[in-house]
Amino acid sequence: MKEKQLELLRRPRRLRATRQVRSLVAETRLDIADLICPLFVHEKEAKEEIPSMPGICRYSLESLLEECALLKEKGINAVALFPCIPREKKDNLGSYALNPEGIIPRAVEAIKKTVADLLVITDVALDPYTLHGHDGLWNEKIKDVDNDATVEILVQMAVMLAQKGADFVAPSDMMDGRVGAIRKALDSEGLSKTSILAYSAKFASAFYGPFRDAVGSGKQKGMYLDKKTYQLNPSNSREACLEAVLDEKEGADILMVKPAGPYLDIIHRIRQKTLLPLAAYQVSGEYASIIAAGLKGWIDPKQAALESLLAIKRAGADIIITYFAGSLARDPFFNF
Repeated sequence: MKEKQLELLRRPRRLRATRQVRSLVAETRLDIADLICPLFVHEKEAKEEIPSMPGICRYSLESLLEECALLKEKGINAVALFPCIPREKKDNLGSYALNPEGIIPRAVEAIKKTVADLLVITDVALDPYTLHGHDGLWNEKIKDVDNDATVEILVQMAVMLAQKGADFVAPSDMMDGRVGAIRKALDSEGLSKTSILAYSAKFASAFYGPFRDAVGSGKQKGMYLDKKTYQLNPSNSREACLEAVLDEKEGADILMVKPAGPYLDIIHRIRQKTLLPLAAYQVSGEYASIIAAGLKGWIDPKQAALESLLAIKRAGADIIITYFAGSLARDPFFNF
């Protein structure tokens, strides 16, 4: 007896029937070239794993160069560098950020000499360099970070890093006017080819904890570390769009939303307002959450990582900074 079938003209499952068909009709493509790999570097002679970010290390300069060469060979085109500075080299002014012999300037020079075609992005903010852990200069009189005084330091830092060979400087501090000031200074110093990747919509998020462990910028005893006077309120989407529009007007080359996963709506809204490339930063807490659940056996971490990245791309990001970039480069699993 012939089994009765529903009389359906349209059966959407036909386009999900096999891997080949699913690939053929996929609406969102994720490629290794879309990813930027964040790398931590310290002044020690050996690399060390970061406990709150399993699989992620702080690199020595020598091991950093080895990692960069491998990433480039595997298809990663850009790395973003972040320092871990010894406490004895920190002060309340973040003075070491302007040292041309510091670990990041030396790392930039070394990478450009050994892996010349790898793009190098350098963070421009003071939090890894200050004892108090803020992204700028703390003003005790106003009990807040001093916006304009901080911008002066960030400008000097950006110029120095560009002179060392950074392809992109990436102000992550969320000070008003810093993109325009940096652009003006770079151009006046003959560094017009240096691009600005602006952390345009960086939210005061709970997902940054492992990163602060990685760079040693966590809350110090007795110090105030609430960054809500300069990082965005998680409840505000129009304000995020305003920040992005301002950064574009001030000369940013790429805009960015941070974090990524909890702010897919922000990525989508900003994508509608700009023709510039749009990046998103899948931050340390997003990475650590997936890895921790995977280690517990609660989820498949590879598939969860891929799904999370596809969601960020689908929301409108062209570029994703992710701690999964290294593992994806080594063991690609772009396959649903």
